[in-house]
Amino acid sequence: MQTYLLGIDIGTGSTKAVAVDLEGKPIAISQHYYPAHSLQLGYSEQDPEIIFKAFVNCITDVVQDIGGSPIAVSLSSAMHSVIPVDKACKPLAPMITWADSRSENVAERIRNSAQGADIYKTSGTPIHAMTPLCKIIWLKENQPELFAATYKFISIKEYIWYQLFNVFEVDYAIASATGLFDIIKLDWNPVACQLASVSMDQLSIPVNTTYKKSILSESTAQLLKLDVNTQFVIGASDGCCANLGSYVTEPGVASLTIGTSGAVRITSKRPVYDYHSMIFNYLLNADTFVCGGAINNGGIVLDWLLKTFSGKTSLAKTDYELLFEDMAGIPAGSDGLIFLPYLYGERAPIWDTKSCGTFFNIKPIHTQAHFLRAGLEGICFALNDVIQSVERSSFPIERIHISGGFINSAVWVQMLADITQKQLITVQQEDASALGAIFLADDALGLNKLGKYPTDQNQLNISPNNNNAVVYDARFLIFKKLYQDLKETMHLMHHI
Repeated sequence: MQTYLLGIDIGTGSTKAVAVDLEGKPIAISQHYYPAHSLQLGYSEQDPEIIFKAFVNCITDVVQDIGGSPIAVSLSSAMHSVIPVDKACKPLAPMITWADSRSENVAERIRNSAQGADIYKTSGTPIHAMTPLCKIIWLKENQPELFAATYKFISIKEYIWYQLFNVFEVDYAIASATGLFDIIKLDWNPVACQLASVSMDQLSIPVNTTYKKSILSESTAQLLKLDVNTQFVIGASDGCCANLGSYVTEPGVASLTIGTSGAVRITSKRPVYDYHSMIFNYLLNADTFVCGGAINNGGIVLDWLLKTFSGKTSLAKTDYELLFEDMAGIPAGSDGLIFLPYLYGERAPIWDTKSCGTFFNIKPIHTQAHFLRAGLEGICFALNDVIQSVERSSFPIERIHISGGFINSAVWVQMLADITQKQLITVQQEDASALGAIFLADDALGLNKLGKYPTDQNQLNISPNNNNAVVYDARFLIFKKLYQDLKETMHLMHHI
């Protein structure tokens, strides 16, 4: 039987399992998708049980494919989810995802309060509707009966961990993304807990990201088709794991991922604070921070653009290919057309849930292809805004390791290089978070075989085109000014 490690990334749209041998070579992959539901504007909810079933199916697919159990399973997970549960970890309501914005007024209230800066600095987490801190306060104020009945407030990873081992535990990375955790003392922050009216007993026990357990129950082992003594490493959040999986561990290097959303991250031995831009500081382990900013509007904007301009309700691979072919004939800067990509509000660095998408400077010369190219340029401008915010508070970024499905488009990748004026390196294809979880397992088990150097021989280096960079410099200044000019009007329209 082949010896291997299994990394599982529990995402917002799917759960994906990646198995690698002890040389880091991928040997099996499984992915299962599930929906999110929005019953009201600003709501985003999911069924934890459906996600757990996807988790189970990913493991059983890989085990059956390879023919035996891994030596360890390690978990990566999306951040900021909240599930109110009873003593038996039964959900009392659907899971609220990171994308849910119903608590935006709570976040605004905390940001503008006297204790807002201290809450941010202690937790390292931006004060935003995405955070469990704001979501829990919203539940207290708007669903008091549910709030009173809740035994614990947990994330999707904690829910899955409980199904495995019947215990409420949370890794430092997921805890550090709640707004309720003290990233220096490595424990729950009593001030934030008091603000949310929760006791520390209503939260899980924090543990390091290399924390491991084994000895599954017979029924759980049978369900997962694993040996009962298979090791499970609790792992970290998807963002922190993505940094590991993208080999971003030293100064001067950043990772950039575009999935549904997007993010820029560096790795640091100390937190990087900026209350205006609210740079996040999540724990990779007890003494290492992953710092940066996330945007709401990544690949989800591309899908909207394609569906809107094509009139299709579902998209095939050929639709994306045709888009990039059409864009290739449009010059950098889209002949003056500029797009603010804030369709779903925005996180870093503007932190404005009331912002909206805007096309500016529309002229008769602009075709469908112009609008599509300007849309992707807008996503890249938003990411460049985050990069510059991080650099101002930390160190210059010389190169960026990129991952996510967007790297399959040479046009999009070159556009990003031209706008950021950075050297881009495709170190890992689409599984950076799952691979990072595997590296944590390698560390936890003391194997020390993986995670030191890239194993992908197909990596590409992309340099910026200086001629295009000049064009984008001017457009980027307008992009930033445009939001400031329209901010008040956006807020008026939001309230209307």
